[in-house]
Amino acid sequence: MNSKPSPSMIADKNTPASGFVFGRENYILMIAGIAVIFIGFALMIGGASKDPNVFNAEIFSTRRIVIAPIIVLLGFVIEVFAIFRKSKD
Repeated sequence: MNSKPSPSMIADKNTPASGFVFGRENYILMIAGIAVIFIGFALMIGGASKDPNVFNAEIFSTRRIVIAPIIVLLGFVIEVFAIFRKSKD
């Protein structure tokens, strides 16, 4: 006879009782991070020229090459924080 308990029978102290991997706060932070990433990508939109033979310097605006990438990186930082944050549940 095998006297070892199966892995499904062993209760992990770190697993929430509800069966979800993360707590409510973690999911809220993840949604906020996704929203911030989306806003960053939305800020990168635009700057196209109507005529492909004409150069449009608007593509190199500060909003598109500085602010938007910083906001996207901030969104990824929020995502990492949401994943590593230990829920209070």
